[in-house]
Amino acid sequence: MIASAIKLVLGNIPAIMFVGAFVLTAVTKRPTYFPARLLGWLLLSIGIAYTWAGFFHTVFPHVAASSIGWEVSPFQFEIGIADTSIGIVAIISFWHSLDFQAPVAGYITLFSIGVAFGHFREAFYAGNTSTNNFGLLLVITLLHAVLLPTLYFMARRNAP
Repeated sequence: MIASAIKLVLGNIPAIMFVGAFVLTAVTKRPTYFPARLLGWLLLSIGIAYTWAGFFHTVFPHVAASSIGWEVSPFQFEIGIADTSIGIVAIISFWHSLDFQAPVAGYITLFSIGVAFGHFREAFYAGNTSTNNFGLLLVITLLHAVLLPTLYFMARRNAP
C-alpha cells in the first residue's frame, strides 16, 4: 500500500508540481499581479519536475526510457543533462526578476514545443502510446508551451 502510494507520487511529479503551482499562486500574495505570481510558481514547479526528470534520465535510464516507451540510448544522458540544467535555472529564476525569468520561460516554451512534436511523432508514426509519451505528461508539456509566454506577456504589460 505505502509502496504503491510512493510509486504514484514519484511517477507523477510533473503533474503534482503543475497543480501545486496553481495552489501556491492562490494562497500567496507576492507578487501582487496574478500572472506574474503564477509565472514564478510555474517556473519553480517546472524546475523541480525537470530536475527530477534529468535525475532519472541520467541515473536510472532504464526506468525513464521504459516509462516513455523507448530503448535506452546514449542521447538519454544528454537529455538528462539538458533537463537538469534548465531545471536548476528555472528554480533559480523563481527568486529573480521578470527580466531573468523571460529567457528561462522562452527556452522552456521552445523546448516544450520540440518535446511535444517528438512525442506526437512517436505516437502517430511508431504507435508509442506509453503513459509518459502520449498521456498526461504531454498535456502538461503543451500547457507549459502556452502558459509561459502568455503569463510572461501579461506580467510584462503590467510591470512597473
